[in-house]
Amino acid sequence: MTDERPAATPTVDDVKRDAEVEAFLTKANEYTGVIGYTEHGPRHANLTASIAYNVLRRLGAEERVAQLAAIAAYLHDIGNLVSRANHEHTGALLADRILRRLGMGADERAVVMGAIGNHEERHGEAVSPVGAAVILADKSDVHRTRVRNPDPTAFDIHDRVNYAVEHSFLRVDEKSKTVTLELTIDTTISQVMEYFEIFLDRMLMCRRAAAFLGCGFKLQINGVKLL
Repeated sequence: MTDERPAATPTVDDVKRDAEVEAFLTKANEYTGVIGYTEHGPRHANLTASIAYNVLRRLGAEERVAQLAAIAAYLHDIGNLVSRANHEHTGALLADRILRRLGMGADERAVVMGAIGNHEERHGEAVSPVGAAVILADKSDVHRTRVRNPDPTAFDIHDRVNYAVEHSFLRVDEKSKTVTLELTIDTTISQVMEYFEIFLDRMLMCRRAAAFLGCGFKLQINGVKLL
């Protein structure tokens, strides 16, 4: 016997409307703020969900696969509710429980769990198209609106680099098979070299994720192609 419900096809909108998800993401964002991290709440979740969905759709993926990418991206940081350490693994397990309750089948839950559990650059890798899209969406969200420290004189390098980014956009060119992160940085706040100092591992992870999708990865800062 099993308690598995008949498989349903919850969408990212169903996940967003779920009261438990909303409560968990709110607390996860609150807790990361307490320990000094940039915003990891509804704004980041919604944006990464949208980007992950669009990446796969632009590259010709089926609607359901893109939906799974959106769901995984929306939930990818929910593990911060428990701890920042290993939050990707905790988040994968929390997502499994939530999506099981919403009726998602085991095969789809496995894809979402693998994507969430592999989104951190320390030891994560793209293990599926869904996982690759989540990585690209997550690592491309660098922007001043993520900074929560109200005192610029107290910025650390992460605050300073994020605050310096005035515009960010992940451009997918399905014809040339390229994914380009386009950034506009105020170099009076942070130099381009500082971006590489803290985000080089992320960019290398993006390159591998793009390659998994059959694409090249490029980085453009202030109109200049750097990768």
